[in-house]
Amino acid sequence: MMRLDADAVTAVIDGHTIVSRASLQVDDGEMVGLVGPNGSGKSTLLRCIYRALRPYAGTVTVDGDDVWRLSARAAARRTAVVVQEPASDFDFAVRDVVTMGRTPHLGLLDRPSARDEDLIDRSLIQVGAAHLADRRFASLSGGEKQRVLLARALAQQPWLLVLDEPTNHLDVGHQLDVLELVRAQATATLAALHDLNLAAAPARAPDSQR
Repeated sequence: MMRLDADAVTAVIDGHTIVSRASLQVDDGEMVGLVGPNGSGKSTLLRCIYRALRPYAGTVTVDGDDVWRLSARAAARRTAVVVQEPASDFDFAVRDVVTMGRTPHLGLLDRPSARDEDLIDRSLIQVGAAHLADRRFASLSGGEKQRVLLARALAQQPWLLVLDEPTNHLDVGHQLDVLELVRAQATATLAALHDLNLAAAPARAPDSQR
């Protein structure tokens, strides 16, 4: 059984301690919410976990391996991330965005295989975004963009999904939709949320989903 372990992680930015000795664990198939107000260090801790910020102290391991000792490609095969603010100039076709999720599994000059294309199709279907495949990412609504970014993460076939405020800027209905999509996956998930009520919201019946 694989497991994420963050042990006594401390993060320092510009001489300021943002996170101090934080520890958490996520097991196979488990969804863990990292809950706290804006500015409490949630995103900083997540950046240490998905290798965007090296911890000042402490360790982050997946399946017993220090993520900072893995190559970027090997780490990306284990962990995928959906951040709260995609780049504003991220203007590709939706299918091309989701195809980027296969990058850790392809060689430098490799083109997606039939299997890769099938995984891309399935990821779009899983999040209810297949009908958006030919749209430009920049033209989508906030809720649609989050679905596409989640599809890209799923196409990556990670063991762990790291979600940094995946419902930020969405209305309540779309917030619940995105969390339901995440809960429906069999992937271990660590999600940062600032809304305690949203984190505690019970799963909705399938016929109530939009």
